Amino acid sequence: MAADRNSELDYARPIRRILIGGLVFVLLAVFVLWRVDSPRVERFRAALVDAVVPSFDWALVPVTRTARLIEGFQSYARLAEQNQELRRELRQMMAWKEAALQLEQENAKLLDLNKVRLDPRLTHVTGVVLADSGSPFRQSVLLNVGARDGILDGWATTDGLGLVGRIAGVGKTTSRVILLTDSNSRIPVTIQPSGQRAVLAGDNSGAPLLDFVEDPAQVRPGDRVVSSGDGGVFPAGLLVGHVALGRDQRLRARLAAEYDRLEFLRVLRSHAGEVIRDAGGLVVPAPIGPAPAPMPAAAQEAGDG
Repeated sequence: MAADRNSELDYARPIRRILIGGLVFVLLAVFVLWRVDSPRVERFRAALVDAVVPSFDWALVPVTRTARLIEGFQSYARLAEQNQELRRELRQMMAWKEAALQLEQENAKLLDLNKVRLDPRLTHVTGVVLADSGSPFRQSVLLNVGARDGILDGWATTDGLGLVGRIAGVGKTTSRVILLTDSNSRIPVTIQPSGQRAVLAGDNSGAPLLDFVEDPAQVRPGDRVVSSGDGGVFPAGLLVGHVALGRDQRLRARLAAEYDRLEFLRVLRSHAGEVIRDAGGLVVPAPIGPAPAPMPAAAQEAGDG
């Protein structure tokens, strides 16, 4: 059994050597054939190519598929790079879009401020909201206009849509605005079209209460609420909002101003009210003609006697 195995090994080695030698010979012959520069050899090479190459199409299929696969990977790599570049451009476009939306909103609010029709006798100062100090116990904002701009306590402030609040605290360059939603805010209002008088009372919610309504039966949800001008706190006719019925079945005002986006506020210069310095001037009218001359003391004594 050992002799047979050795004999098999002895036959395999010569066959392998013959095959390798034949392959080397064929390759050398092809190399020499392709290197010889002769017309006859050229014709022989052309005939050999015409006879052999068409029958080897099946051998070129893996090479072709491999080349296409490599091109596909290269195209995928280019697509991945383009995708990353498009993602970066998309992020930049989103940032530009956000900036454009902010500018558009700012422009719209400024245009709204210009479109608000107020009493022509009223003048105003437009300020930028610097900070919002809203809290569960206080609703106010800070403006960048103050005493140097002629701002006084008590003046009304509006945005492009409706009444926002009143000035309560003036500094040299800044002033604080108490919003209508603050619990300390109380302003007289008129409900249209019924003409009912009421008091808008802030309760730190987005819809202040309508208290002391004269006849609630004449008030309907959706009625306009405007400032009445009573007490001289606010000018009359400023839009406050619309009547709404709260969950507690109480009348409330759905404010027209956009309190969640306060950026610019218009401070209205109120008309200067008449100042009464004489305690009796409110009851006894002032004399129209010149004041009579005082009587002499002797005449007063005679009259007394």
